[in-house]
Amino acid sequence: MAADTMRSPAPSARAAALTSLAALAAESIPGVDFASITVHIDGGFRTVAATDALANECDQLQYDVGEGPCVAAVTYERLVLVNDLVHAEPFSHYGPLAARRGVGSQAAVQLTHTDQVAGLNLYSRRRGAFDELTTHLVELFASYGAVLLRSAHQVEHLSRAVDSRQDIGAAVGILMERYGLDWDRAFGFLVRNSQHRNVKLRVLAQQVLDGSFRTVSQDDPHTRSGGGIRLASQDLAAG
Repeated sequence: MAADTMRSPAPSARAAALTSLAALAAESIPGVDFASITVHIDGGFRTVAATDALANECDQLQYDVGEGPCVAAVTYERLVLVNDLVHAEPFSHYGPLAARRGVGSQAAVQLTHTDQVAGLNLYSRRRGAFDELTTHLVELFASYGAVLLRSAHQVEHLSRAVDSRQDIGAAVGILMERYGLDWDRAFGFLVRNSQHRNVKLRVLAQQVLDGSFRTVSQDDPHTRSGGGIRLASQDLAAG
């Protein structure tokens, strides 16, 4: 089943991992017809991956009424399984709405609890679609999802670090040409400005690249500063 996700020009490693997880769950867990991923952030809910438009619709219904398995799994429960949404007492508002859209059963499990809480939502068109095997498989997917998200976080951190170093190198090249400096002095000039303006080196480099960087009267690009080099290496290590 192809994932129908929120697209961006360059999806992050985290978004790609969540999209793959939703698609794999829909294909691998018996009884599941479609799946989605919910994130709970800043007090709100958002669907970041879905294998079917109906998954998106049902997710949004739960966000709107403030109840449902996917909301519960990313707030106060870890694992929720409902085999008859029509008579699901804990979700008396959402259950009938989902049933009228052809959803009979639903399960949801929390994937991670770091900077964001994410949940895997599993939908079936049949009532009574899930059993004890479903519970075991969902637990396995939760463990796999946590590992996948940790790996994606590491990939994104490395990617940001590489991008920062490339931006800084390009900015130094521009300063060398603009002021007739060698590499050391251009780098030192960028570092001193980072320190004096209390702006991260990678942010200042981006300003040089986009043309928004402006010197002030006390700036002297021809001054060499060894202290600034030490600060720059700290900033680079921070990514």
